[in-house]
Amino acid sequence: MRPREQILGNLDTVYRDSYATAKAEGQTRRMEELDAAYQRDQLMMEVFLDVRDLLAARPAAPSQGTGSALQQLDALRRITKLR
Repeated sequence: MRPREQILGNLDTVYRDSYATAKAEGQTRRMEELDAAYQRDQLMMEVFLDVRDLLAARPAAPSQGTGSALQQLDALRRITKLR
């Protein structure tokens, strides 16, 4: 797995490059959109990374088969409520 800092740094780099391009072209509306998108994407990425860290820290459950997709989603829901 890539470190949290690397992932968030890559996200920051992508948005900074796009923002600089929009600024150089005088696209103020695009700059506003990028700013809002960056904040939203950063928050979502932090949530995804928190879930990843939580799942990586939990010991594996005894193997009882993989179960259906609904059972797996229910198990994930229960795990995330523990935090």
